[in-house]
Amino acid sequence: MPLLIRSVLPVAAAAFWISLSEFLRNEALFKAYWIDHYAAMDLPFPDAPLNNAAWGLWSLVVAIILRILISRFSPAQAALLGWFAVFIPMWITIGNLGVLPWGLLPIAVPLSLVEAAVAVWVLHALMHRRGA
Repeated sequence: MPLLIRSVLPVAAAAFWISLSEFLRNEALFKAYWIDHYAAMDLPFPDAPLNNAAWGLWSLVVAIILRILISRFSPAQAALLGWFAVFIPMWITIGNLGVLPWGLLPIAVPLSLVEAAVAVWVLHALMHRRGA
């Protein structure tokens, strides 16, 4: 049970937060922007259930990366290193593929930093709670 409390539940909670943050940003706030951006490229917006499942898996991988980093660095360092490790390569990749809406980056950068920081806070809080 201690491993479950110290690692699995915090990672699951952080992954949930990351998924929720991504959903709120990309579906609730900017879905119309994404659809218009893809339509301008003559592409359908990829929002099939399989695409959403892939983003769920991505959220879990990010949470695991942050869990590993928080065991070796301070929470602030883990959040910043994790952000650089996952968001920058993602944006480089989708930019290279030509599907990154560059106009969203001024909003996405600070929101993604908050996303990483809150995920690390969730991990830290659950890993270090009393009785765990």
